[in-house]
Amino acid sequence: MDNVIVNKSFKFAVRIVKLYKYLCDEKKEYVLSKQLLRCGTSIGANVNEAQEAHSKNDFISKLSILLK
Repeated sequence: MDNVIVNKSFKFAVRIVKLYKYLCDEKKEYVLSKQLLRCGTSIGANVNEAQEAHSKNDFISKLSILLK
């Protein structure tokens, strides 16, 4: 089954990694780009964790982290 949230979060993470590489290689920006990489890729990690939730409340709780 295709999961739209998983697919979109993965594509977003790939774009963030490419932007990170661009910022490091072309603009020599290391501090901001590293923070961007951590934040941008954490979305997919949280989505994957939500899929493994033990209950409906746990699932909702984990997805609410994504909104922050």
